[in-house]
Amino acid sequence: MKKKPENLDELLDSCDTLMLDMDGTLLDLAYDNYMWMERIPAAYAHAKDVPQEVARDHLYATFKRLEGKLNWYCLDHWSEELELDVVALHREQNGRIGFLPGAKKLLENVADHHVKLLLVTNSHQHTLDLKHEVTDITDYFDGVYTSHELGHAKEDQPFWHELQKAEGFDSARTVFVDDNVSVLQSARDFGVGMLLHITRPDTGKAASPHEDFTGIEGVGELT
Repeated sequence: MKKKPENLDELLDSCDTLMLDMDGTLLDLAYDNYMWMERIPAAYAHAKDVPQEVARDHLYATFKRLEGKLNWYCLDHWSEELELDVVALHREQNGRIGFLPGAKKLLENVADHHVKLLLVTNSHQHTLDLKHEVTDITDYFDGVYTSHELGHAKEDQPFWHELQKAEGFDSARTVFVDDNVSVLQSARDFGVGMLLHITRPDTGKAASPHEDFTGIEGVGELT
């Protein structure tokens, strides 16, 4: 997608399948950033009886080593690795979960079009279940695919091959929207022809465009 679509009708007229990421595309990434940058390091510091600064530095380095890999998104892995109930920590902060501006309206409007709508997420099933409990997000989709279900992170080519086997989508007639540049690059390498980059996935931070992809601050711009 070389230029930003003017509206939702223009976007959907160009495709048969619309694939949407969840965190940072539909739901505010502020929740996830808070959990991994603040709440979990604080819990780790308390559990290990170390200063929070020491805990943060250790965890940030640990997270970085797995960034973009399947275990990076796995709450079970981090519960075992950190010796914390990471799922419970997420649940206690579920009041922070919410749609990005205009995202719910977009999902409601897409239902009026004859386009297959797929949720395509790296989110672990525990996280997806929790976010659905709060937002009913999966109810809007014709299909829901997680990286753990398909066995590969979206950053890796096998993910797209497995998704292709499951859905048989026409890459040239597919629009994929995500905030993660590495994921968009992987989708492009697979051959997905129409890509949109969300430049402001966290409402608490400024937009961060990328020169390689057509960007919009949020899907609310399309409604």
